[in-house]
Amino acid sequence: MPGIREINISKLSFFILLMTTSVSCQKNEPSDLFKISKLPHAVHEISGITMLSDNNLYAINDSGNAPTLFCINQKGEILSEIKIPDAKNKDWEDLAYDHEDTIYIGDFGNNGNDRKDLKVYKVSGVLSGKVSVSKIKFTFEDQKKFPPKKKHLNFDIEAFIHLSGNLYLFTKNRGKESVKTTKVYKLPAIPGKYTAKLIGKFETCKDPSDCLITGAAINKSQNKIALLTHNKIFLLRNFRKDNLLSAEITKIKLNHTSQKESICFKNDSTLFIADEKSRHKKATLYEFKLPQKSLKTQSKTKDNP
Repeated sequence: MPGIREINISKLSFFILLMTTSVSCQKNEPSDLFKISKLPHAVHEISGITMLSDNNLYAINDSGNAPTLFCINQKGEILSEIKIPDAKNKDWEDLAYDHEDTIYIGDFGNNGNDRKDLKVYKVSGVLSGKVSVSKIKFTFEDQKKFPPKKKHLNFDIEAFIHLSGNLYLFTKNRGKESVKTTKVYKLPAIPGKYTAKLIGKFETCKDPSDCLITGAAINKSQNKIALLTHNKIFLLRNFRKDNLLSAEITKIKLNHTSQKESICFKNDSTLFIADEKSRHKKATLYEFKLPQKSLKTQSKTKDNP
């Protein structure tokens, strides 16, 4: 099937096709990311952010850190730390939210594709200070071996959203295929034990920095979804209710490569993005305004620079 080089919005059928050319970040290439501030050391391994109705950001660190939810203002300053009771941070990878200010913590990092204890913590009462926690445990309907063969290592999750009473999970493909495929699973947002249903998949490309989905966010109007990689965003729009396979998708280059794993909407046209600490730089909070042409309804468009 022909690759998408110039055109990067396509109708999603059961297989969402995004055959893209690999793009590397050049040091002298200008970035549209606006740096807000460096983040405190307490969140140097930031792996997920979301924003609640108090207009503050909430953040988590990934594996091996304390089971703590950080409340951060929009300047990147920590306002409070919330200990999540009856929880363990085995590999926290992303945050989601619903319209009742419930936060969902995805403990589903699965680098080895061998975990049998995947779960989402459903956390209520964050804004009232009366925190209560329940668990959504799950397995994948198409995983039979733990771990599977190297070419089928596609059960790691670092990104999810809440939509219409369900959670939608996007895999980070660690398999050995020449072309990376991200799978999309559907899971009830209700405490219990479930089998996550595979609803579709899409092909990205061959360059890990260009392909691997590390974070996801949905706007409050629930008509835009942003999927994050280390150097770009895939923006999903015009899907029908929770039928993500009906969406149109735009690939937006950030012209900046780092270990970005956290994303959320500030408003319908602006995103917050955060990357982790690296050897040469501290974890950083950014703001990114979506290009206007990416927000216009159209059947075809060129890649957004």
